[in-house]
Amino acid sequence: MAVDSERIEAAVAELLQAIGEDATRPGLEQTPRRVAEAYAEFFSGVGVDAAALLASDMDLAADERGELVLLRDVAFRSVCEHHLLPFVGVAHVAYVPADRVVGLGSIARVVETVASRPQVQERVGEQIADALADGLGAEGVLVVLDATHACVTTRGPRQSGSSTVTVASRGVLADPARRAEVMTLLGGGA
Repeated sequence: MAVDSERIEAAVAELLQAIGEDATRPGLEQTPRRVAEAYAEFFSGVGVDAAALLASDMDLAADERGELVLLRDVAFRSVCEHHLLPFVGVAHVAYVPADRVVGLGSIARVVETVASRPQVQERVGEQIADALADGLGAEGVLVVLDATHACVTTRGPRQSGSSTVTVASRGVLADPARRAEVMTLLGGGA
């Protein structure tokens, strides 16, 4: 879904005027266009089915699948739907294959697509987990997100050193023992 750039530009100009600025002054005159371009990127995941990004999966024999696939430190950025401020962090995504595996780049694309919507971090993790569980038929999925939120670090409580960690699990990786095993791997041990 494409954003309506003209409406965004008009809204940004109005916002600048509402805070007492002159939207036509040098330095701000291109700001509405720049914000519209940024929003087109930030919200490119609106209306996109993340599970469909897993269509390039591969069928494998049981002895080819392995026990676990874990992709660590997938950088992401999103925009908090409460304040329209960014949050940035890393996603750690694990799944236990059933009959299919997927290229690792597809997992990163799922993370990017889900994060590219007005979101809350909790929902980002849940939607990534659902996309992998549904799109791959995975036996288990675990998604751990660690992010820093501008609404916490730059306004309100101004806790510049804080981050938020959320966990979403499905299937066999919802079992506490299996989940603990993956969490250990996330800590750097192999």
